[in-house]
Amino acid sequence: MKSQTSQLKEARYELVEVPEPMGPVTVTVDRRKVLDYAYSEDDFGSWYFGTSPFGGPVGHPLVLANDLLFLFYENYDGNTAQGLHTHEHLTFHSPVAVGETVTVEGGYTQKYERRGQGYVVLEAEARGADGRLLVRHVGKEIMRTVAGEVTGRNRTAGEARSRTVLGTVDPSVRPLERATLDAPERAALPRRTITFTQDQMSVFSWAGRGYANVHTHPEKAAASGLDRTIVQAQQQTGFIIANLVELFGTTFFTSGEVDLRFVSPAFVGDELTTSGAVVGVRGDRLELEVWVDKADGTRTALGWASARVSDDPERPARLV
Repeated sequence: MKSQTSQLKEARYELVEVPEPMGPVTVTVDRRKVLDYAYSEDDFGSWYFGTSPFGGPVGHPLVLANDLLFLFYENYDGNTAQGLHTHEHLTFHSPVAVGETVTVEGGYTQKYERRGQGYVVLEAEARGADGRLLVRHVGKEIMRTVAGEVTGRNRTAGEARSRTVLGTVDPSVRPLERATLDAPERAALPRRTITFTQDQMSVFSWAGRGYANVHTHPEKAAASGLDRTIVQAQQQTGFIIANLVELFGTTFFTSGEVDLRFVSPAFVGDELTTSGAVVGVRGDRLELEVWVDKADGTRTALGWASARVSDDPERPARLV
């Protein structure tokens, strides 16, 4: 990341250029980076610290979460950012080996206004040391807003949709434990529950790198009209993906896809549960709906996920 913030632009919608290239940035996925991610997501799987089906240890599928999302910090001062992440689309192509140095590159490709808010689209990808594609990211964000005036509203209202998340399961069929091509439609996915602490949120959202925002600092949250810090949308994405790795195993690292909308805020201390339902089969891929709910039933994130199905039963063992 650039060290001279005086050379960076203030994170304001009107300063965004399209197209606006960013990077390339090199990132080493070392053991410390894997540990930080595992701590922030409470995802201490054995594949990330020892032998895996890919050989040695690999990074979590979304270990480069914020290297992709925060790529705009290359051009903008991250401490002036007041955005809200609204959409996330990720495709996974290859695992990253622990110790590997990868390259992240991308940029802003669109900007538009809707309901008085300025939205930007950031596209980025990470490639391994040998040039292979690891993961692609397309994220939409309200570039600058007062979070307290927007959170809780349906920010996707009025958008054209080719499909809709039903968000229901069929209680008459057995819940799915492992991905199979004969899974019954609307079968429930496994459930995974977490309550993110402020320490976890601060590690995930780069407080240790000097960034202060509505995820890391209560004062920043209060200035945006919030009574607590907000769980970063990308941290919820990682929570969903941990559940999908349990479902698919190795194939999620090489063929996984998630397409998510963030519709209501999750705050520090909220108990969150991710689950979902089977939609159907497309070729050798199992298609799913996925979501995250608070303990009171409020849905914070929803969307779709899929990956190829294999007969390999191996899954990462939980070390903690």
